[in-house]
Amino acid sequence: MEKLRPYGLQATWFQKGATIFMAITTMSVADMVGVFFNHDAPLHVSAFDGSSFGSNDAPLHLEVRNSRAVYYIAECPNDLGLARAYLQGDIASPELEPGNPYSVFRQLMELKAYARKPKKSDLAKLSASILSHGIHVPKPPEIELPSLAQRVAEGVLPHTKKGDAATVSYHYDQSNDFYAMFLGPSMTYTCACFPKADASLEEAQEHKLNMVLDKLNLNKGDSLLDIGCGWGSMEVTAAKRGIHVIGVTLSQEQVDWGTAWIEREGLQDLAEVRLMDYRDVPEAGFDGICSLGMMEHVGYKHYPAYFKEMLDKLRPGGMLLNHQITRCNSYQGKRAGGFIDRYIFPDGELASPGEIEVTINNAGFEVINQENLRQHYAITLRHWNENLQEHWDEAVKLVGEPKARLWGMYMAGSRFNFELNTIQIHQFLCIKPDPETGTSTYPLRPWWSR
Repeated sequence: MEKLRPYGLQATWFQKGATIFMAITTMSVADMVGVFFNHDAPLHVSAFDGSSFGSNDAPLHLEVRNSRAVYYIAECPNDLGLARAYLQGDIASPELEPGNPYSVFRQLMELKAYARKPKKSDLAKLSASILSHGIHVPKPPEIELPSLAQRVAEGVLPHTKKGDAATVSYHYDQSNDFYAMFLGPSMTYTCACFPKADASLEEAQEHKLNMVLDKLNLNKGDSLLDIGCGWGSMEVTAAKRGIHVIGVTLSQEQVDWGTAWIEREGLQDLAEVRLMDYRDVPEAGFDGICSLGMMEHVGYKHYPAYFKEMLDKLRPGGMLLNHQITRCNSYQGKRAGGFIDRYIFPDGELASPGEIEVTINNAGFEVINQENLRQHYAITLRHWNENLQEHWDEAVKLVGEPKARLWGMYMAGSRFNFELNTIQIHQFLCIKPDPETGTSTYPLRPWWSR
């Protein structure tokens, strides 16, 4: 059905034995938009049914191309419904830049000032208008994962080894060439650290990797375990400094890329990338452990076991650097929204910095330093979006337009949320206490350069 046909719905109510018939006039798409926004909103909407809302001079123009968009949003009136419509091309805008819808996100946020509280009678008319054409539940985009309930029913339980392998593979086993288009030569899929505002992405990623090694106070001949190692950038950086490093990931694509990179650099004697769950690493007594952008997959209830595992794998006096996206406070909830769960990080959970630090302390670590890099991640995401824009045609050819749209939308939305301080990213530097040497195992003042 490509048009909402202009006929009404007769709804029948039975009350106290009497039959009452009520005719409800079908609303246009423009009428539906008007239920939620004042008519002076800086928004123009044109729809497939010929209706329009707002002024042609509005700074933001949205086109609702077909009825499927209406059904998507009616079924899931949140970020998931809008994402489905956008990914399928059912909603479009001339202001949308391929691979980077950031500017539209900013304009949509400004519309909050023009939002109106819908009347119950208007919501009833809106629902009746949609139902007058029958109950339609369009299929979600092919790239969407099943819901959490469906995944559990299929035996893929969240935060088990099987569940983690499935969800990590879903996100990362896409195409190494696709990731290279927006990550750049460093192939580093975590927040960079910009030594100055105008530093390039590559400079900032190199600075971040070396800062992590400096914070861990690792020297030539020391050993490092890198959990969730990605494509091997830390392995190459550490090995070039003479550090023995083992990286583990659950993505075969990343293992293949990282292994080839290490071989090209001639660093096989110092660096290794394994397809392995961090819980299965047999070695222990590491001088340092880093976990950069992996904790989002662990699950809040599993934090104590995770940090206990890290403690057991370190030597006394060894250090852990845990780098993860966080909530801003403990009231925001842990689970991600429907869009993130179905498309980006299935089973992903975030906690507040305070909750994480309490868990680290309770596991037996001493926290030396904690740093918020929120602003740096916003800048990192801006660079990634710009890189995707630059390679848009290649990206669409490689993974298809829906998936290319998905990553552009995800990165632009994430940038916007970091800028708004809706989410943050923190590095926790921790040490495993040495019962024999006490507090003399690290310098009195910070020893690394920011």
